[in-house]
Amino acid sequence: MDSRWTASLGVALLGHGLPGSALDWARDAERAGLGSVWLIEDYYHPGAFALAGAVAAATARIGIGLGVVNPYTRHPALVAMETAALAGLAPGRVALGLGSSNRRWIEQQMTIPFKTPLRGLREGVEIVRRLLAGERLTYAGECFSVNDVALETPPAAPVPVVLGVKGPRALALAAEVADGVLGSILTSAAHVRRVRASTGGTVALLAYVPVAIAADRAEARAWVRPLLARYLAALHGQSILADAGVAPEQTQRIRDALAGGRPAADLVGDDLVDRLSIAGTPVQCRTALAALAEAGLDAPVAVVPPAASLREQLERIGRELVPAWKEMRSR
Repeated sequence: MDSRWTASLGVALLGHGLPGSALDWARDAERAGLGSVWLIEDYYHPGAFALAGAVAAATARIGIGLGVVNPYTRHPALVAMETAALAGLAPGRVALGLGSSNRRWIEQQMTIPFKTPLRGLREGVEIVRRLLAGERLTYAGECFSVNDVALETPPAAPVPVVLGVKGPRALALAAEVADGVLGSILTSAAHVRRVRASTGGTVALLAYVPVAIAADRAEARAWVRPLLARYLAALHGQSILADAGVAPEQTQRIRDALAGGRPAADLVGDDLVDRLSIAGTPVQCRTALAALAEAGLDAPVAVVPPAASLREQLERIGRELVPAWKEMRSR
């Protein structure tokens, strides 16, 4: 991936009211000097491609990442069509993130078969890449097939493809077929090192990282704790948390609290905040950012907690972290 995606920080655009605010937030991010904005297609939230098209029309320079979409709810041929249209709106500014999604959304809620997800991801990447490259394609896979398909208007330039993966086999697949890995939220420095080892350092590594900057350390950490609690519960038992040294007993307590309708932010101690986020004063945030850079992260994509003002955080990220990141990258 070229330096557009790694020379500066990115930011995820998400949350309630996103369709009405996405354009203003994207312009704010561009003015603040961030390198990219990312649209996450979590079900059943606003669709990523529609928002990305609007952001493309409202901005001039910033990269626009789809992070991530899946080949089950959107057939790989449709993903290629949508991506080509977006690349036509914003030439050279688009990156496509692909992932397998999860069994609950795909199979349980949409009743779409969710067999061999890693195989489906491999086939999806191949079909999308070949169609975006302008091929006329006939392909018969185990999960997806196309017959005599070609895009009417393929992109003029290649579109980078990143995979939203974290397991060993999936990371090996990313090293084989993708331009990069887009790490899950709660990426720690230890997880970055494992991804680097698993991929041989051959692909770019970006990752979603909770970010909150304030003059008052306690305030920034208070903003980020509920967000961390939510994802610690969701990722309970997964390897990304084991990488960070988070014990299953810790996350089980958080899961139990949230399942019982109780707040769980108070169960997120400073040790977890330190390992799994960039939160605190500007100096403390730069120190946390440096740890990720030293581990081998090519670019963090900030996830700003709902309790903080995204517009204010974008201004602070641009002032306090963007110059620091450029200096770290130049070393």
